[in-house]
Amino acid sequence: MLTVVLVLATLIAAFGSSFQYGYNVSVVNSPSQFMQQFYNTTYMERYHSPMEENVLTLLWSLSVSMFPLGGFFGSLMVAPLVNKFGRKGTLLFNNIFSIVPAIMMGVSEIAKSYEIIIVARFIVGICAGLSSNVVPMYLGEIAPKNLRGALGIVPQLFITVGILCAQVLGIRNILGNSTGWTLMLGLTGIPAAIQLLLLPFFPESPRYMLIQNGDEKKATKALQRLRGWDDVDSELLEMRQEDQSEKVEGHLSVFSLLSQRSLRWQLISIVVMNMGQQLSGVNAIYYYADSIYGSAGVRESDIQYVTVGTGAVNVFMTITVFIVEASGRRLLLLCGFGICCGACVLLTVALNLQETVTWMPYVSIASVIVYVIGHAIGPSPIPYVVATEMFRQTARPAAFMVAGSVHWLSNFIVGLVFPFLEVSLGPYSFIIFAVICLVTLIYIWLVVPETKKKTFLEVFQMFAKRNKVELNLGDGDLPLKELKESPQDAQKATPF
Repeated sequence: MLTVVLVLATLIAAFGSSFQYGYNVSVVNSPSQFMQQFYNTTYMERYHSPMEENVLTLLWSLSVSMFPLGGFFGSLMVAPLVNKFGRKGTLLFNNIFSIVPAIMMGVSEIAKSYEIIIVARFIVGICAGLSSNVVPMYLGEIAPKNLRGALGIVPQLFITVGILCAQVLGIRNILGNSTGWTLMLGLTGIPAAIQLLLLPFFPESPRYMLIQNGDEKKATKALQRLRGWDDVDSELLEMRQEDQSEKVEGHLSVFSLLSQRSLRWQLISIVVMNMGQQLSGVNAIYYYADSIYGSAGVRESDIQYVTVGTGAVNVFMTITVFIVEASGRRLLLLCGFGICCGACVLLTVALNLQETVTWMPYVSIASVIVYVIGHAIGPSPIPYVVATEMFRQTARPAAFMVAGSVHWLSNFIVGLVFPFLEVSLGPYSFIIFAVICLVTLIYIWLVVPETKKKTFLEVFQMFAKRNKVELNLGDGDLPLKELKESPQDAQKATPF
């Protein structure tokens, strides 16, 4: 059941963190020409000669790709921070990595330094790297089992809203101009400030407090606030059950996670899904949307509006994915990657034929929109949900650290390589993305099970056969019914 506390905690966490991720993905797209003019002007003032084109391309690629590189380093910080400060505490600490770079980017033009922008993009990337992992973890742990999938979509919804807001603000008549772009970059600090003020009033993850801190009193109080009623014994019992099972393994570091045979296929699955999500080309679309539409023959004055329209479609489709609890995660992943694969092939054909067929630019635009729809219904939101469900409490921080590192490293590679790929391969660069989508689809079809409405232990049991391990999870992992009926007998019973 949705309660006011659960809804507000979800919205504040997602707006203060996930929104910034989306905003900073897209914020440099529309004002790119004015930012590059600033780079060139600053260079001329310093060295009294114009910047060479290849140097400008490199600096601009760094400005774009420093964000995902920062995200990679942010992901490496996930496990130690969430274990030390908790999920909510990490989100609050993370706001430092948003407010500081927001100020830096806001004053970059006054300081006449494009280096400040590049460094600030790296720091705000750390913020996004942490938030993209911690927000789904936090929401997955405070949500009841039947709402975990729906609430797991909320971070992706706010990412798409952030992208759309950056696209709207990037319209030439608003902030996407020679005088407004620094303000546009600096606005990213506002959601962080709001989260810093409001999130302290909401509960920490009850699972973190019970399983990792051993504080059942605080966990009970937090769970009662989140659920809106006092009787939370069944959920506490399920948490104790998970806690008892994990005492067999103890706390898992990244290195011990990599060596755990019982978690092998879960780990491979989240790596494949995160690589597929990013290497499928989605951020090539967002980072370089204007240049892609220009290549497709869209008039320069119309590009900004087409970009905003694409962002609006993305938000709408993400909202429709709240049907995830009805249709299941696996189906949405398969459909999403299939649509993206087809859209990449169609876009390649359209870009090749646009010089000879007058209506091909419209097909190119349609292909991009279809691609965005496909990515929004599955590849964008679902890997976060599934990653939360595939791992139990003590393994989850290390698993998110691995998944986030793969996610952001892949994102960094796309952001850095795509401009050069576009120059060397032209339209055929999207064929590479199509192949990656197809390979990921085949893997999901063969390996990834449906995790809808399963407890964390049930998902663990589903992977046991593929991992070729016997279920020996500890005396606490008996069915909930047996624990309720006879705790003494349950303690003596043989584990399954």
